[in-house]
Amino acid sequence: MITIQNKQKERAILIALVTGNYSKEQVEEHLEELELLASTAGAVTVFKIIQDRPRIDPAYFIGKGKAEEIAQLIELNDIRLVVFDDDLNSSQVRNLEKLCERKILDRSGLILDIFASHAKTREAKTQVELAQLQYMLPRLTRAWTHLSKQYGGIGTKGPGETQIETDRRMIRTRISKLKADLKKIEAQQTIKNAGRKEFVNACLVGYTNAGKSTLINLLTDANVLAEDKLFATLDSTTRSYNLGKNKKILLSDTVGFIRKLPHNLIASFKSTLNVVRDADIILHVVDVSHDFFEDHIKVVDSTLEELNSHKKIQIKIFNKVDALKDKARIDYVLNNYKNSILISAERGINITNLKKMLLDIYEKDFAEDKIELDHSESKFAAQLYEMAEILSAVYEEDKIVISYRANSSVHKQIQQIIKSRKKTEG
Repeated sequence: MITIQNKQKERAILIALVTGNYSKEQVEEHLEELELLASTAGAVTVFKIIQDRPRIDPAYFIGKGKAEEIAQLIELNDIRLVVFDDDLNSSQVRNLEKLCERKILDRSGLILDIFASHAKTREAKTQVELAQLQYMLPRLTRAWTHLSKQYGGIGTKGPGETQIETDRRMIRTRISKLKADLKKIEAQQTIKNAGRKEFVNACLVGYTNAGKSTLINLLTDANVLAEDKLFATLDSTTRSYNLGKNKKILLSDTVGFIRKLPHNLIASFKSTLNVVRDADIILHVVDVSHDFFEDHIKVVDSTLEELNSHKKIQIKIFNKVDALKDKARIDYVLNNYKNSILISAERGINITNLKKMLLDIYEKDFAEDKIELDHSESKFAAQLYEMAEILSAVYEEDKIVISYRANSSVHKQIQQIIKSRKKTEG
């Protein structure tokens, strides 16, 4: 994995651009979040700068004049790191590094470095390295020739080939290997998760630092690391949670989402995020005390849509209600968000009502049923395996008896298929 080697506190300057896509207040909030990201990565912010421009400068992002001002500020204040809140292309990085003579990072690069620091398992390390290399590939400059030392055994320089071309070839080779490794890991996870299909699965999602890990610890004694830091946990954790007698569900925690999350990171973490795809219920945890909590909701909803999980049953859990300064926000949330609840995972406020909501969904939307099929209807039986959770399949002399569990919409689909088949037979 490629990490920034010097983890001592680096003095940093953070830069954001206002071009009209966001208000100045929103950009200021984005910059505050970038400061928290920088702190998580091990940097101390010395200056935060917002530049107004009608459009992005193709050469220096913020314009050459402003870049020269920042270069002077860097020199006078011993700044070692410059972080931009938006992605930079290779030419912008090259021009800014030449002008400032300092390390230049964008938001995606910073997030990837944090992920690299927090990756503990083989799966997470593989996912992060793949995302880093995919991010790095289009941004290669001569500064990346150190890769030949890390991956020297993969390939050698060919006739007439530049060092950058060699680096690109080595990175592509490594990417191919990592993708193959992830496919093996995903296959192993599929086998591992096969036994969970007999249970109703609920998955906790939310903006990073919304309190998901605190909540799963409270409900299940999972002992998941819960810190007031961004991306404190990367690997999903699954624990059982008893709603009542013979009414057990599985709760899974996931990595926190964040705005401008690198697309390669979402793609690389596909196997980890499969717990979202396989979930029956989405528990969307929101930090209701945050001034821009509705922006956070949009980011998570957008990510769920990208994962094709936006139409699942969802409860919005507005956490940290005890930290609310404006109590009028409670009425606003209850009036504007259906199927929602306000809680404090830290103090255990309203957890009993959350459990009741989960129990209601369990009892109303998920029910067991049984269907009898002829042996000639094996194709329909296979289709049932795709649609519902098969609890048992008993092959008798003249029929197949299948017991399954599904939510109300799937039950309706199955009944419609049965009706259409009867009409066809008639």
